[in-house]
Amino acid sequence: MSPLRRYRGYRLLFASGSISMLGSFITMVAVPLQLKLLTGSYVVVGLVGAVEFIPIIVFGLLGGAIADVLDRRRVILSTEAAQLACSGVLMANSLLPDPQVWVIFVVAAVAASANSIQRPSTDAMQARLVEPADQPAAAAMIGLQHSGGAILSPALGGLLAAWSLPVAYGVDVASFLVSLALLVRLESLPVLDHTARVSLAGIAEGARFALSRPVLLGTYVVDIAAMAFAMPEALYPFFADRLHSPGLLGLLYSAGAVGAALVTLTSGWTRRVRRHGRAIVLAALGWGAGISLAGAMPGIGLVLVWLAVAGGADMISGIFRSTIWNQTIPDHLRGRLAGIELLSYSTGPTLGNARAGFMARLGGVRFSITAGGLLCIAAVLGAAAALPRFRHYDADSADRPLPVGGAT
Repeated sequence: MSPLRRYRGYRLLFASGSISMLGSFITMVAVPLQLKLLTGSYVVVGLVGAVEFIPIIVFGLLGGAIADVLDRRRVILSTEAAQLACSGVLMANSLLPDPQVWVIFVVAAVAASANSIQRPSTDAMQARLVEPADQPAAAAMIGLQHSGGAILSPALGGLLAAWSLPVAYGVDVASFLVSLALLVRLESLPVLDHTARVSLAGIAEGARFALSRPVLLGTYVVDIAAMAFAMPEALYPFFADRLHSPGLLGLLYSAGAVGAALVTLTSGWTRRVRRHGRAIVLAALGWGAGISLAGAMPGIGLVLVWLAVAGGADMISGIFRSTIWNQTIPDHLRGRLAGIELLSYSTGPTLGNARAGFMARLGGVRFSITAGGLLCIAAVLGAAAALPRFRHYDADSADRPLPVGGAT
């Protein structure tokens, strides 16, 4: 909790993100449920992820470059307003006598673009607001923020969406309004390099830095492999039906976050771990095993248990990935590298949901989930074998960026 006590800017970012995340998770449940009701198609529900894929790649890299040369506060405010507008369009579409599927897909692409531009600025600003010694605690608190939202909101979203889709989307709109009211209180942080410009050369510089560091490359590759093969969330509306528990849909979305929250609340042990690369690999293997076993369980109780195990493993991976990033990336590249980080933790789930939909069409819901977990295990083992420097990364001997002022 120390970062919340010590840093006002971090408190505002944390509070804003927590509130908007509550609404966003409700929409995360409402959108696939609405598409299922409108089309009844595995593929259509899974394709929402495919529609988001290109915007995440293009605007994630662009957002990283923007974060290094423009006022990050202004970027965060403008993109938060854009996401507010997207939620408003979803609400308006749901009020129509005949809601349009194409509108949902267009909004998904626009919202993914706005979020992809925003996240590098948010991550880079957090790195400036919090001193290096408090970075692991700050990463754990962000993990707790995500877990808390993912526990409460999907369960609430499942109930709200089943009762009224416009109300579910309306709650998301309200959450963005409150979030904006908090964000306007943030102070601007000066740009460190006033000569820098948004350019392809600048983006390429960030990419070269990432590709030249096997440790960073390993964090991206392992996470993408784990999520691309074992992300099953697009199938949850159908999985709930197979488990004869459609009213408990929200619990499927929340279960992983329960495990993640338990890990975060007991994360003091992570300070004693020095082999961060090995910890990430083991955690990614745990994620794949948990998802595979969840797909094979006969009843919803055991499914929820294994989804919670998978979520806890994913949180362990996230804590160590974030720590490696914040310990090894210099501030003048932090925005561009945050854009690359966004690609790693966003494209994987996006591709994974599309994969889940297509595999479910071929072999059914359970086959898609169970086989995806096994494919994840194989892919992570392959990535770890191919990147020995990442696998043996030791925090005690890591290169550290020079300290930067402004974290007060």
